[in-house]
Amino acid sequence: MSEPSITEYASRVRLFHASLVWPLQLEPLANPDDEGRHWEIFEARQDTHPWRRIDDEFTADTDEFKERHYREFVSFLPYVQRFLYGEGRSRHCSPDDPPGNSPMHVFRRDDIVRLRLTLRKGQVPIELQVVHLDLYFFHDLDLVQLNLEVRGNDLTLDSARDILFRFGRAYPSGWEEGGEGLHNVYLAEWIGQTGEVVARSDTERRSKYLGYVCEHRSPCVSEHWASVLRPLVLTHSDEAGDLRYRLIEYQRMPVMAFLAVDQPRLLQREDWVRIGLATMLHPDETLPINEPMVIEFEPRFCHDRFWTDSVAGPNTRFMCTGNVLTVVGDAAFPFFVDGERGVLAQFRHQYFLVFLIAHLHRASLLVFSEVLVDAVNDLDIRNDISVRRFKRRIRANFETFLRFTHRYWFHELSERPHVQAIYRLCSNHLRNDDLYDEVRDEIKEMSHYLDSDSQRRQSNTVVRLTVITILGLIATVTTGYFGMNIIPFGEGSILERAVHGLIATLAFIGLVLFAVARSKRLSDFLEALSDERLGLGGKLKALWVVLAGKER
Repeated sequence: MSEPSITEYASRVRLFHASLVWPLQLEPLANPDDEGRHWEIFEARQDTHPWRRIDDEFTADTDEFKERHYREFVSFLPYVQRFLYGEGRSRHCSPDDPPGNSPMHVFRRDDIVRLRLTLRKGQVPIELQVVHLDLYFFHDLDLVQLNLEVRGNDLTLDSARDILFRFGRAYPSGWEEGGEGLHNVYLAEWIGQTGEVVARSDTERRSKYLGYVCEHRSPCVSEHWASVLRPLVLTHSDEAGDLRYRLIEYQRMPVMAFLAVDQPRLLQREDWVRIGLATMLHPDETLPINEPMVIEFEPRFCHDRFWTDSVAGPNTRFMCTGNVLTVVGDAAFPFFVDGERGVLAQFRHQYFLVFLIAHLHRASLLVFSEVLVDAVNDLDIRNDISVRRFKRRIRANFETFLRFTHRYWFHELSERPHVQAIYRLCSNHLRNDDLYDEVRDEIKEMSHYLDSDSQRRQSNTVVRLTVITILGLIATVTTGYFGMNIIPFGEGSILERAVHGLIATLAFIGLVLFAVARSKRLSDFLEALSDERLGLGGKLKALWVVLAGKER
């Protein structure tokens, strides 16, 4: 048997890590009896599902606190640390100002230990170890992020690219002639701790997806993803459940990939382009050399600070398209595959949080925009209840956006140049800054509209009160001139005085109601009366409009 060539060595992935970060929008709680936020209800019902609350990756036991945790913590600026881990703990903190917890709430399930993927029909399945399966909830945001981290060893480079292209999809984009789903894996199976199949994909059920979209005008999620998320259920699903979600973006989930290969310097430019753009280029597709993203691949998507051709290494290349962050390095370099201090540890900790925050920003902004659109679509200006509901939703969205800005919106995450550079590269490709400006301007316009509408209503109220005051001033001055009652209502029997009082009260109420009903026209009459250019005829005509209740 001949020895494998150097090129064949370079096409082997000795260590493969991938992390999916899937943002989902949470629907407002429909059950008024449920008190609390989404994660509080989720935690209260944990006896009915496999998810368990964890504080964070850290631990209260200093013996179990690893160096990788410490390196993760000190990589971020203090205000980012407070967001990720909560405020500092002290024995001498003031009882009036206790330390705050992190606004991020994490749940994890450990009943699924492996993922079995049949990438294409007839191929041998590939099994990946499930490292983490987490749900991230956030304070004040109707948003949850699913994180799945998987690990594999000794894969071919073609298989790794195929996994990145096919696996992270919520539903099929179509169907092949043989009936299998288009662009997704042929079969995905979750494997439990005892080797049983917990759930499997059902992308071959074409009628299910067609019927769902036809009925609900909304995409359906593949069964293996739906089973993982339960008790969260899809918004339009017939499944029972108060905690419901909807998709925010396209079916392709954001993904991070770590590939340790032998002698990465031997990879050709086409290999790098296919690895970096693995989720956008079909593995069987001829490389589109005239595409701008292919022509400008290195300057647009590559960060080559550590891509140095030296014995000391690290020979590590970072590629980011926004939706995908890929790290490729030399499997023979110990620092690259070190899970405690090396690049692998940074990938699973620092860079994962950078990727998570960037997609948290984008998903949150899209949710804010979706709430605005939904509020406008539900508005019926002829229905007072609809108008009041619209105002409440807009003002609540504005208040939440302000809290998001001060609690979650960062431009600087770290003083470490490489960490900050990766964050900016990811955020820029996602257009987070532009999206933030667009959403902020939309919310400001809505807020200005509500403010101007309130001022208009207040102005109308002031006009009505002014008219009533002027009419009351006439009566007050007249009675004040006489200095006494013109009619001696104080004389007579108690019954006569009560009748007189009742008649006077009803008369005054009628005059006030008439003034209120005709306040707009009375205001026009007073304006006409004060117009020196208007003759007596025009002023009398304005008075007739008030008395007759007809438009001029």
